[in-house]
Amino acid sequence: MTTEIKRLIQVRVDKGAVFKRDGYGKKRQLSDSWRKPRGQHNKQREQKKAKGALPKPGFGSPIAVRGMHPSGFFEVLISSVKELEGIDPKTHAVRIGATVGDRRRVGLQETALGAGFKVLNARAASIKETKPKKIDAERFSAEQKKKEEKSSSKSMIPAAPVKKDTKKAKETPKAEEKKAPAKTVKTPAKSKSDKAEKTSEKTKTPAKTDKKSVKPKTGTPTKSAEAKPKAVPKPKTTKKTQSGVKKNE
Repeated sequence: MTTEIKRLIQVRVDKGAVFKRDGYGKKRQLSDSWRKPRGQHNKQREQKKAKGALPKPGFGSPIAVRGMHPSGFFEVLISSVKELEGIDPKTHAVRIGATVGDRRRVGLQETALGAGFKVLNARAASIKETKPKKIDAERFSAEQKKKEEKSSSKSMIPAAPVKKDTKKAKETPKAEEKKAPAKTVKTPAKSKSDKAEKTSEKTKTPAKTDKKSVKPKTGTPTKSAEAKPKAVPKPKTTKKTQSGVKKNE
């Protein structure tokens, strides 16, 4: 920035013309942005000294410095690398648009600084880069944990053959329990008295069967029944008289 440009910028600052609309301090909804007073009895329109000045040709800044940034560069708004083409870094400064994301902003800022441009709203990229990396690492760890939990849950689900094995496993101890007391009953030593009782029982049983065999069956008739047949009673006959009264013979 040359000395002449510095001098003209200082002239612009010294004039310091600030125009505010009439009544902006009386009502809260009114801002200080300039509006021309049009009232018939408005004191600002009549250019009363206490009510503020009106814009006039004498309040303008020098033409060479008009619209220039205080740093001595003309400001250019960009949002991509292509917009840097056709701009002179000696006379123009760059401002990155607010709609540009952090990821694209880092690359755009680096290319602008590398080309020799002055970035008016430059940000420290090192602080911004560390945070997303931590977030990404946390997300990655969380996703990995979820995947491991899903895989473990799938492995823990029993299949059909596993259920059959469990049934067998449940049945086997019961069968062993049933068999175990049977073995324990046979294991104790038998006394001679028990053996003698069992042998006597065996000898008694065939005698009973012989007696039963001697008894005749009801279906087959015996000789005594054939020798003495039962006499069949004769039916009684009756005769009728002439009078119709029955008389027994």
